Amino acid sequence: MKCDVKNFEQKSVGSIELPEAVFGVHVRKDILARVIQWQLDKRRAGTHKTKDISEVSGRGAKPYRQKGTGRARLGNVRAPQTRHGGVAFGPVVRSHAYSLNKKIRALGLRMALSQKQAEGKLFVLDTLTVKDAKTKAMQAIFDKNGWKSVLFVDGENVNDKFMLSIQNIVGADALPTIGANVYDVVRHETLVLSKEAVAQLEGRLK
Repeated sequence: MKCDVKNFEQKSVGSIELPEAVFGVHVRKDILARVIQWQLDKRRAGTHKTKDISEVSGRGAKPYRQKGTGRARLGNVRAPQTRHGGVAFGPVVRSHAYSLNKKIRALGLRMALSQKQAEGKLFVLDTLTVKDAKTKAMQAIFDKNGWKSVLFVDGENVNDKFMLSIQNIVGADALPTIGANVYDVVRHETLVLSKEAVAQLEGRLK
């Protein structure tokens, strides 16, 4: 499929062929949800923790005799049913990450790109470079193009001046091609690729 290549002023400067195998895939919401859930689980810290009976302070001796006191039998002041006792079956420090087949991950990214293309929210720019790192000038471009939530994907590296020009704009993010992922593509309203990014995504996913 053909796509116009534009500049920041939305003027056409040529065209590019977007491969159907990457940008024309049938979108399945269950695959997108599966990959996004995998990403979010992998990034969880997993540092939630409670103290069990072996970690709370207190004596290990039986606090009072078993019978004759009129009270419920108790063998340890650190037991879960006592005040300041240990927590039974509480959360522990662990990793929430799990493995997901590489083919599913790649398919999810192809579907995310295809969804943006089908919705008309994918734009290809000639280059993602600016002369001066001016946030005001970049904000004017955003307002002119109607961009509010935008993900820019460049080639191997994102231009330093371009990154500086967008870092204070709410809703704008930029990633190199290797960092392109389903979650960031889906959560942004608009996806903007450079010509170099299109070529590298084709080589990575085709």
